[in-house]
Amino acid sequence: MKLKLPHILLILYIILFTVLAIHPYDREVWIAENLPIVGIVIILVFTYRYYQFSNTSYILMSFLIFLHTIGGHYTFERVPFDFITNLFHFQRNNYDRIAHFTVGFYAYAIAELLKNKKLTNSKFILYTYPILFIFTVAAVYEIIEWLFAISSNPTAGASFLGSQGDIWDAQKDMLADGLGSIFSILLFWIKEKTNKP
Repeated sequence: MKLKLPHILLILYIILFTVLAIHPYDREVWIAENLPIVGIVIILVFTYRYYQFSNTSYILMSFLIFLHTIGGHYTFERVPFDFITNLFHFQRNNYDRIAHFTVGFYAYAIAELLKNKKLTNSKFILYTYPILFIFTVAAVYEIIEWLFAISSNPTAGASFLGSQGDIWDAQKDMLADGLGSIFSILLFWIKEKTNKP
């Protein structure tokens, strides 16, 4: 069987997951951070025989999967990211903001699914629904983070929350998710325009 791009990405993910499962910084945080990502991967694997996204969608979706898996190993605030932090004179480790931005990349796949399955004839819905969906997921995830933080041990809760002392962390994370979705919908719109006869 010839390997396709989704198969290669899955193999790379399994290797990365396996290596980073060894001695994570905090096992409780590692489990909490990896659960949603493993869930996404399982959904993509089991739906592959029924619907296959474009290679562009799979590449965009893999950004979050890989970045989040790395963040789960170190905890997001401890990911070795000093080069970027120092280069831009950030006051905190912004690795988590980049990972949040890639959450928005799933808007591309959602738009692609809406179009290919003919779930809408409205261009307005095609371009806005994926963005609104990502903003909703972002808000729900921030609530989940908060609930985990107040119910787990204080150290794991703070690491999972990853606010690094920023009182506006949740709002900035949601904004990063939303900006990522707008960026990916712009990519989708460009693809649609360039592919028209």
